[in-house]
Amino acid sequence: MPHALLISGSLGQGHDVMAQACADTLRARGWTTDTVDAMALLGERSGAAGEAVFRRLIDLPGVYDAFHFSALRPGARIALLAGAAARARLVPALRRLVAQQRPQLVVSVFATATSAVNRLPRRDFRHLVFCTDVTPHRLWVQEGTDLFVVTSEVAACAVRRYRPEADVAVLPAPLRRPFYRPPGRAEARAELGVPAGAECVLLMSGSWGLGPLARAASTLAAAGPHVLAVAGRNSELERRLRRAAEREPRLHPFGYTERIPVLMAAADLVVTSSGDTCSEARALGRRLLLLDVVQGHGRDNLQHELELGHADVTSARPAEVVRNALAALTRPEPPPSVGANPQAWQTGFTEALERVGLE
Repeated sequence: MPHALLISGSLGQGHDVMAQACADTLRARGWTTDTVDAMALLGERSGAAGEAVFRRLIDLPGVYDAFHFSALRPGARIALLAGAAARARLVPALRRLVAQQRPQLVVSVFATATSAVNRLPRRDFRHLVFCTDVTPHRLWVQEGTDLFVVTSEVAACAVRRYRPEADVAVLPAPLRRPFYRPPGRAEARAELGVPAGAECVLLMSGSWGLGPLARAASTLAAAGPHVLAVAGRNSELERRLRRAAEREPRLHPFGYTERIPVLMAAADLVVTSSGDTCSEARALGRRLLLLDVVQGHGRDNLQHELELGHADVTSARPAEVVRNALAALTRPEPPPSVGANPQAWQTGFTEALERVGLE
């Protein structure tokens, strides 16, 4: 029975979601899989320090923009040195894992893992890199990768910027399994206690809950719509949302939850930051209002989502969120995207395996 090792990264939840999608598809084809966290492989202190640095960069306006566009994208020396430092810690851990598991396939769903996998001294497996960013930066694209899997033609061009001869497969973004069979709007609203005829908005901003969501949620709910507000793993944001809900009955607060398919099915509009949530909303036929809160790669992803249509953009300032959300609620909903059918992803991923000699 063939075996695959998938390497994710715990900076946000998007990497884990994509790794899980790959694992599900592989297991359906008779593979065994194991998914590991590259940040954990760095060691407890180094992994925690890396996450803290990244969070701090995101919190400082313009700082991560500067690092992404002037260092990560062109592959400046400071970015390559940072990648080399992480690689030096990852290679020994990955060498042990590969020796123990003897995989036929390794899938990197995290930039830090890419070069480490390609530097392993003995390679008797195929290496796929899977990135859903619209412009993968330099650390994603390393010599030795057998196939790059991306979700847009723009991303394929970004890969070839660094490796013009690279083999690239463009696939629709996979979804978590519940999104392929979501409940109907009426069923979801009945479960959540949202009136059938009311306007309803889902408000979220990644697993970190970026931006002033509590004020935006309470202000929007006061303007009339029911607001399903998700704090993710941001416990302070969850506390603020629950306090606000005591004053505003149309505000429905949630912390970290697996019920996003139900919340999205109940909503007329999804207000979120750019990321994999956008693919999920499009698959359910929901219009998007994008919060411009993710720097760096988030700016690129946001622009691409706007180009795809059925989306608008706003700052995270509460008054602007409310004004844009109320306007977006008057616009027609799009039809479900091609990603609503899992067959497109499954067929494409199977063909990708065949391209690297894995049946």
